[in-house]
Amino acid sequence: MLNIKNLHVEVNGKEILNEININLEKGKLYVLKGKNGSGKSTLANAIMGNPKCKIVNGKIFLEREDITNLSVSERAKKGLFMSFQSPPEVPGVPVNVFLRQAHNSLSENKKSFLEFQNLIEKEANLLDLNKNLPSRYLNDGFSGGEKKLIEVLQMSILNQKIVILDEVDSGLDKEYLKKIFGKIKSFMDKEKTILVITHYDEMIKSLKPDKIFTMKNGKISEN
Repeated sequence: MLNIKNLHVEVNGKEILNEININLEKGKLYVLKGKNGSGKSTLANAIMGNPKCKIVNGKIFLEREDITNLSVSERAKKGLFMSFQSPPEVPGVPVNVFLRQAHNSLSENKKSFLEFQNLIEKEANLLDLNKNLPSRYLNDGFSGGEKKLIEVLQMSILNQKIVILDEVDSGLDKEYLKKIFGKIKSFMDKEKTILVITHYDEMIKSLKPDKIFTMKNGKISEN
């Protein structure tokens, strides 16, 4: 599904990732762990095509297609999704409007306003979200837990085949963690590939991943 070969990445002229080789298969859940600053988020951003992450060597393949030089939007249209570690606030843009535009830009199955409202209400109920949250401005004044739940809601709505969750468990209490763990498990199926980035053992124990990768000093090892 997603194959990374001999990837070397620089940020602001400094090499952060060195000779990364991993293969993520369809229908499997993976965890990438490591200390802060080890390069985990840089790898996620490089996979997603963030222009701040300069690929100086190596290739990224999605279903055998070379996507190394594709833009973020082009990769999203190919089926990639990444959550933000620190989701930005977007005053003036309601959550439901943002998500409908994102959904309709990626999906062949465009939804009317009413159809999308039914979809977002269904998914929000599964996450036990506050009923008013989807109509509020995106992340504006949201708690840390609410921001992370909106990222997970976005994952569900967009329904992409490759999902990268960057420390979606960071700084959350047990109530929010339980909701997020449950949604990740229910979202997983034989057509999806999920990579969860974390440094919390509780997340790893709860998700029971198919494989665990460890990042240290810009290099990856398998556990």
